[in-house]
Amino acid sequence: MSKFKVPNKPNIYQNFVNGSYVDSSSNETFERVSPGHGNVIGKYPLSNKKDTDEAISVAKKTFKSSEWSNMAGSDREKIIRKAAAIIRERAEELALIETLESGKPISQALDEMEWAAGIWDYAATLARHIAGDVNTNVGSDMTAMIQKVPVGVVGMITPWNFPLLIISQKLPIALAAGCTAVIKPSEMTPGTTLLLGGILKEAGLPDGVVNILSGYGDPVGMTLAASEEVDMITFTGSTAVGKHIVRAAANNLKKVELELGGKNPQIIFPDADIDALIDAVVFGIYFNMGECCNSGSRIIIHESVAKGFEEKVIEHAKKVKTGDPLDPSVKVGAIINNMQFDKIMEYINSGISQGATVKLGGKPLDSEKGNYIEPTIFSDVKPDMDIACDEIFGPVLSILKFKTIEEAIEIANGTEYGLSAGVWTKDLDTAMIMTRKIEAGTVWVNNWMSGYPEIPFGGMKQSGLGRELGPHAIDEFMEIKSVLIKTGATPGNWVGQ
Repeated sequence: MSKFKVPNKPNIYQNFVNGSYVDSSSNETFERVSPGHGNVIGKYPLSNKKDTDEAISVAKKTFKSSEWSNMAGSDREKIIRKAAAIIRERAEELALIETLESGKPISQALDEMEWAAGIWDYAATLARHIAGDVNTNVGSDMTAMIQKVPVGVVGMITPWNFPLLIISQKLPIALAAGCTAVIKPSEMTPGTTLLLGGILKEAGLPDGVVNILSGYGDPVGMTLAASEEVDMITFTGSTAVGKHIVRAAANNLKKVELELGGKNPQIIFPDADIDALIDAVVFGIYFNMGECCNSGSRIIIHESVAKGFEEKVIEHAKKVKTGDPLDPSVKVGAIINNMQFDKIMEYINSGISQGATVKLGGKPLDSEKGNYIEPTIFSDVKPDMDIACDEIFGPVLSILKFKTIEEAIEIANGTEYGLSAGVWTKDLDTAMIMTRKIEAGTVWVNNWMSGYPEIPFGGMKQSGLGRELGPHAIDEFMEIKSVLIKTGATPGNWVGQ
């Protein structure tokens, strides 16, 4: 029996602007209905363009004051690290909110709080390691300095599938760089991001450095993207919306960092240990209900081992428990909303109509409340089918076959995406060839979805621009300034005698 319960009344939230919690200027609100339980679990400010412009103005004024950017890196480190500690202290509260808002299993949400806190810890170390360079080899009377300076006000727009985790891949690193921020979390899962404002205030962050607004992409997100007072925009979400962000950001040629969609292959060669990889495959597709940009939604397997693999993966997937996300034993919770539920079912129906074979699931789960879809597996999938090309963002696995390594590479690279990929083989030559040939920002060999704050994350092709995490992630939030210093006399005869 779970100690986590659905609350009797919804949580009431406010925006966080200039160090205080405030209502929207219109006093309008919107509600969120739990996808797993069907009841209203949160009421949030409905922010408008006026609210967004005000938050941007606060962030700009705070940045220009230089209080935060001029603070010693060691002092910024202490505040960022304190925030990590508070996230850990409040992990159960934050995890429950995310489970209620998103439908994800509570056990997974608890893990995500620790992952998020770990990124804040890592970002704290980056605050102490910002350093430029000096070049003394450009002439005996000339010294060149390369300075790194914070980019300024950063607009951050985050999705609904990993609310606190994804803002934690952006915000603490921007703070380590000395930037200020205006944040718009998804209107479906804004709760933990709004609470993050109070966490940062408790940690000692100066007022105005971080400002958080709940509301819709239009007007809040698009105002951030188009504003001439915002110096950079970082967005995680769909490729289609990412393209809108880029067009809006052209207004003042602001820096843009995008983490977008994926249709990620796991390529299995004949020498792979099938028994050892089955659990990773099932985890890769059903983790977070498949609502994950890194979802391993395509299996590309050599035809000689495909039949045995299919039998084993189906049997293992049958053990995956789907249901009430507050049940600690549940692995697959509720689909985020009716629109996404319908989209997933449309893809399942399209797979059937295009000739693929449903080997498991393919139907909604019987439930009195909430949106649930059975873990689904398709075989006989061809590379040009919709279920093989499009990001479904649901618990739907497609199995494709290949004969040669060249065919495997062609199938793997045959979508517009290039976020991540996996290779399963005992052969070092095969593994190295695949890591070089696959068009993806991350390639896992004999594992799936391992990740560390120290390792960069991001995509190629239409999966994004730039990188999050890793030692160079802070450079996304910096500008490079060249300073050339002349010593001694300054001779000159350009005009002539």
